[in-house]
Amino acid sequence: MASPFDSLALLLVIAGAGLTLAEALIPGAHFIVVGIALLLAGLVAFLFPPLAQPFVLSFLVLAFGAISFYGYRHLDLYGGKGSGRTKDSDSLKGTTGQVTERVTRSEGQVKLDSGGFNPYYAARTMDGEIPEGTEVMVMDPGGGNVVTVEPVDFIEDPIDRELARGRADANRAETDRAERETEEL
Repeated sequence: MASPFDSLALLLVIAGAGLTLAEALIPGAHFIVVGIALLLAGLVAFLFPPLAQPFVLSFLVLAFGAISFYGYRHLDLYGGKGSGRTKDSDSLKGTTGQVTERVTRSEGQVKLDSGGFNPYYAARTMDGEIPEGTEVMVMDPGGGNVVTVEPVDFIEDPIDRELARGRADANRAETDRAERETEEL
């Protein structure tokens, strides 16, 4: 005859299996930790019926939950230590990508290198046109699914300006040195 605690073990196994299945259907919902804890506690209760007591099972659920949480956090099942997380629109600023459909002030599309689940974004440019295949950088994420981009070749950041200034200074110094040598002759 089955004891009432056998049905508790069965309930734990069914709930655990259901939660792990839910995690498979909705990845990132964090059902996997609780699902594994319930499933393992239920299986232990089936394999060792004397352990099928409510207090023992609650301890097993907590122990298996702690172990599965540790494994979930440290094994990083979804990859990249947080790279699977959804980005906000501000994080797209400075992201590079390729133009997939000609970009103008009113239409176009780009594929961003780190654009998340769907890396294709509607794109606009501030002036002119950007042909298909051009490498671009997001200048303004826009807060939605439409980003403002500019060709990488046209973008000059403070480091580029400083390097250009250094090259100009070096060229001036070389020109001055050459002029002094010519005057001395």
